[in-house]
Amino acid sequence: MVNEFLKIMEVPQVEKILRSLFNDIHSIQKVEYVDLENSHHRVLAEDIYATLDLPPFDRASKDGYAVLAADTFGASEENPKVLNLLEVIEAGQKPQKRIKPGFCSTINTGAPLPEGASAVVMVEYTEIEGDKVYIHRPAPQDQFITKQGNDIKKGELLLSKGTFISSDKMGVLSAIGLDKIPVWEKIKVAIISTGKELVNSGENLEYGQIFDVNSYSLQSAVLSCGAQPWWLGVVPDNYEGLSGAIKNALEECNIVLTSGSTSAGTGDVLKQVIGDMGEVLVHGISVKPGKPTLIGKIGKKIVVGLPGYPVAALMIFQIFLAQYIRQMGYMESNIPVKTEKYTLEGRFYSSRGRLHYALVKIINGKAHPILKDSGAITALAEAHGYIKIPKNVEIITEGSEVEVTLFDRI
Repeated sequence: MVNEFLKIMEVPQVEKILRSLFNDIHSIQKVEYVDLENSHHRVLAEDIYATLDLPPFDRASKDGYAVLAADTFGASEENPKVLNLLEVIEAGQKPQKRIKPGFCSTINTGAPLPEGASAVVMVEYTEIEGDKVYIHRPAPQDQFITKQGNDIKKGELLLSKGTFISSDKMGVLSAIGLDKIPVWEKIKVAIISTGKELVNSGENLEYGQIFDVNSYSLQSAVLSCGAQPWWLGVVPDNYEGLSGAIKNALEECNIVLTSGSTSAGTGDVLKQVIGDMGEVLVHGISVKPGKPTLIGKIGKKIVVGLPGYPVAALMIFQIFLAQYIRQMGYMESNIPVKTEKYTLEGRFYSSRGRLHYALVKIINGKAHPILKDSGAITALAEAHGYIKIPKNVEIITEGSEVEVTLFDRI
């Protein structure tokens, strides 16, 4: 008896199921503490509050002289005010002397303000002779002084839970002296290739065999989404091999990706394996390429059976899974996918009845369809993006304006 697909699902139904599944994974994500230098491109798992005032002291924002503002009133080029120099205060150095009427101290940008000072005069508006400083311009109260806590005060919210730690956020964390940063544990994604015909790169290729492509392309795709891939190698597409590999993967990972063993052929057993271990939610999507995609859950974890053809496997990953994996890593998932409109070069025939994601390359400002099937691995190498063709459209005529989703984002 020939196996059959479960009810073929439309894209909105599949997306609804995936949202629910990934929400379940969110609920079991763990928090880990990493060194500051290892927190780059991770996601805060807790709110971070300032542990001290920033800046932690009143400081000079310009090179010049720390003065009493009142001592400079009326100063001009013709009638400079003359002050006595007390000391030189460099950044990182604690002032030793209080500013009293008639006195000043040299101060560098970022250096702590000495006690008694109420303004800083820029060095450009002064002259110095020995220990006498001539002030040529008056300084209003608090001029060029950054007050303690001006940026943020101790105890105030500094960064919110869920913040993506970019380089500027690392600077903020370092400013309050944190050395251990609470982040969400990096999502681990297991990758399994199935098929007796597959051979790993570097091994001898016998007649009838092909090198495993999907493992390497999917590992790269997972990394680009901010997750951690775990490759389990090539597994025989029989019940024992698949079930053992999936059990092993689920011990370490929340998401398992397999490629191959998803069609309705008698030799494909992934549906049975997932059905015995958990529940098959999707077996067949009304799209091209990628119709035989299978999605199931085991506990709160996700198993996705991608098609064996490399183009179909990677397209399904990018279109259906990448956005959710990015969101779990907060990899700038709020940035819209880049699309541009182009004129179609040549006529294109679509697969009526299924939503069609057709690869195109951009040449001289026009979108050229790539007329290769989903088993042609060079198709993705040539492609600059894809166009989405509704299921009720069979022909797109030459010269039509098409919207291309570009691959430089995904």
